[in-house]
Amino acid sequence: MNYSWNWGVLFESTGIGDGIYLYWILSGLGWLLLIGTIAWILALGIGTVLGIMRTLPSKTARTIGTMYVTFFRNIPLLVQLFFWFYVAPGWLTPVLQEWWYKGLSPNMSAMISASIGLGLFTAARITEQVRTGIQSLPEGQHNAAYALGFSTAQAYRQVLLPQAFRVILPPLSSELTNCYKNASIASLVGVMELISQTKTISEYTQNNIEIYTYATIIYLLFNLSLIGIMGLIEQKLRVPGLIAGGKK
Repeated sequence: MNYSWNWGVLFESTGIGDGIYLYWILSGLGWLLLIGTIAWILALGIGTVLGIMRTLPSKTARTIGTMYVTFFRNIPLLVQLFFWFYVAPGWLTPVLQEWWYKGLSPNMSAMISASIGLGLFTAARITEQVRTGIQSLPEGQHNAAYALGFSTAQAYRQVLLPQAFRVILPPLSSELTNCYKNASIASLVGVMELISQTKTISEYTQNNIEIYTYATIIYLLFNLSLIGIMGLIEQKLRVPGLIAGGKK
């Protein structure tokens, strides 16, 4: 194979001003982190609310939570991203459409669409984890909270949720890394995130092996860092006697 190796390709000029390819990689990483962070905040908020709803006595609340999970977990993520990028903007009011198509840059509008799609998709998975965490607690926790005169909202906020989140920290750690990894799909709706920039650089330089190796290392280091941080949080917050809580 007649291949010209060049591991210093990231420090070569892009031919546009004084820029080098490393700046493109860092820009793509920034967009990736932005999409993943927005999606995670959205998913955690919605997933927590719906997870609570799935454990309430109200049949209506449980039905709404179940319908959400059933819908969003059974439609491929890519289809959902295409919907939010190509279809949903057409439902906006004329004023908002003017702002969406002309007031925002293509990269920004694509980033917002990708963040919403990924956030709603991930929320369905977090909903099930929150539900499972709450239902795994001893029934006495619920009864004791109500016996102390707590309202339902107070019981969840002060007794059930703090324990449930400690129980589900391990699967939440997995969902967090998956959220950032799935953010790479945003390249298919036009966001110039890490994978998109990597592909562009490889096409410009033809140093495919080196560029994709660097991208792989970046993903690996970032996700291992997330796992390490979440592991430390899990060790600090684990409750002896509960799931993943170790020995008393």
